[in-house]
Amino acid sequence: MANMRKKISLGVGVLLVLAAGAWLMRASLGTLLLERFAATRAGRDITADLPDGLHVVLCGTGSPLPDPARAGPCTLVIAGRTIVIVDAGEGGARNLARWGVPVGRIDALLLTHFHSDHLDGIGPLMLMRWTGRTATSPLPVLGPPGVEQVMAGFNAAYALDNGYRTAHHGPVITPPSGAGGAARTVMPGQVWNRDGLVITAIAVNHRPVSPAYGYRFDYKGRSVVLSGDTAPSVVVTSAAKGADLLVHEALQPRLVALLTKALAARGAGNTAQITRDITDYHTTPEAAADIAQKAGVKQLVLSHIVPPIPSSLFDAAFLGDAPSRFSGDIVVGRDGMMFSLTAGSTAIAARTLN
Repeated sequence: MANMRKKISLGVGVLLVLAAGAWLMRASLGTLLLERFAATRAGRDITADLPDGLHVVLCGTGSPLPDPARAGPCTLVIAGRTIVIVDAGEGGARNLARWGVPVGRIDALLLTHFHSDHLDGIGPLMLMRWTGRTATSPLPVLGPPGVEQVMAGFNAAYALDNGYRTAHHGPVITPPSGAGGAARTVMPGQVWNRDGLVITAIAVNHRPVSPAYGYRFDYKGRSVVLSGDTAPSVVVTSAAKGADLLVHEALQPRLVALLTKALAARGAGNTAQITRDITDYHTTPEAAADIAQKAGVKQLVLSHIVPPIPSSLFDAAFLGDAPSRFSGDIVVGRDGMMFSLTAGSTAIAARTLN
């Protein structure tokens, strides 16, 4: 027993010495770790080895309600060499850059509507796209009527900053002609047909927000539909007919009611009224499952999650009886999820970026 105590004491002593050494060397160790991090992650391009097909990245699955684990609404779609982003919620573009998605190669931004949580990340997106590729023309921004007003505001707000960037880095790195965004109004129907990718805008019901769009992507026999923000809509069902993947917004009223009750009890009457109001222009997980079943999609992914749910332990409470209404797989979306629909296949492969 005494011998065992001596060994334990010796082991503890060694650990203390190592810990003290690590503490004294923390600056050098930190520098070494950062050097290795930069060597393996800085400037990487995770799209370089993707198989040909459609790839969907959830760059933001949150809402205006604070959620430390979710950026604002943002979805990236890759079709061959084309990269399109749908909505640019706060933190979405930074997520993409962190995961190794080449933000500088984004070909266009599609806006579903003009609620602030869907566009408050446009500034960082424009900057990273401009500086990441030495762009000589602004980011194309497609959206419903009103998109010109929105982008005029962003361009005005960032005009001084754009000038500073060019003055500092020079016109070769940051050409003045590439800054900002160029708005183009699109109406429901086909809005993109290039390099095999067809994008169709669909008018959805998010009243009093009008117009509001969802989008369908078709590429080499694979298809994805993004609902945008909407109440349950036969238009979405029709647009999603036969699609491989439906990414649909979702709000669980039972959980929102708990949040409303807590806010009211705290005397936060204004915010409590807002959480009461939001239930009438969104879609429950159960209703989204009904839409997916009627449309015959292969997989349903829920995004724009309301209210925030801390972890996957709460997924069952969020879903309610949605799983019993849809015969396919239902995924509660989280930032970093990527779904790959390879051309010539019927499979949907999923992984998480980091």
